[in-house]
Amino acid sequence: MADFHADELIAQAHAGHVLGGTPAIRSFMPDQHRLFFAGLPYLLIGTADAAGAPVATLLTGAPGFVQSPDATHLAIAAALDPADPAAEFLVPGAEAGILGIDLATRRRNRANGRIVRRDGTGLTVAVAQSFGNCPQYIQRRAVEPAPRQPGPTEILTALDAEAGALIDGADTLFVATRSRDGLREGGADISHRGGRPGFVRRRGDVLTVPDFSGNRYFNTLGNLIGEPRAALLILDFASGDLLVLQGRTEIDWTGAAGLLGSQRSWSFTVTSGWRRRGAVPLRWSEPEPAPQLARTGIWAEAERV
Repeated sequence: MADFHADELIAQAHAGHVLGGTPAIRSFMPDQHRLFFAGLPYLLIGTADAAGAPVATLLTGAPGFVQSPDATHLAIAAALDPADPAAEFLVPGAEAGILGIDLATRRRNRANGRIVRRDGTGLTVAVAQSFGNCPQYIQRRAVEPAPRQPGPTEILTALDAEAGALIDGADTLFVATRSRDGLREGGADISHRGGRPGFVRRRGDVLTVPDFSGNRYFNTLGNLIGEPRAALLILDFASGDLLVLQGRTEIDWTGAAGLLGSQRSWSFTVTSGWRRRGAVPLRWSEPEPAPQLARTGIWAEAERV
């Protein structure tokens, strides 16, 4: 059984759901997780930049590009793109938060640890924590290969109109966080957030994300208590463009302005970011909304009340 770190316990206490420890967080990957990772054509990974702030990226390959040679290692055969600003930080010794998610089946598993090898063929991660997540709020999407010619990386200092439109229409995002320095149980993490298009509120360069009921681990919010910096990754499922934003967060434990289904929220103030056009050589189908979305609201509706 793995213990939650101190800030996760604080988050659980704020929310009134103190778990303390759970056998669902293991120090190794069960066989079903190892097989799951090996069948994926894409993988999300978070780490920290030179200043210790979270960054995120998405790696792709034919199913089988991720392998698990044993229960505590993942070998990822994906050549890192030097045009990806996150790639330079994926080096031996770096923290690694890994999210394997199959949108077609709404299945997802996490594996967090440290990078122990990187070469021209990819990288290997030594896994310290492994756990599954529920399928809630995941929009079902089938995926197929879509070869693309990536464009140049565009550095952002603020949200432009195109980034704002992608955020306004998003039903899925990924958030990379890390625990504050010195926590033995901590490290980098990356997780999924989903909702109806409009579930992220945008006011200038400040985004507000509702926290819908989930597994009650509060891994993300626990990390944000001790280390308020985070990164958001938003994928354009049609074009293969990736938008990655870095910023600072603040948690509102009192609720989310009457937003249906939300028990609390957190804000994200953009400080920097980048857009990588055509970076993902995959194309997804139109989404089948998650059934839980019927119990959730969007900001435009909440603010009309």
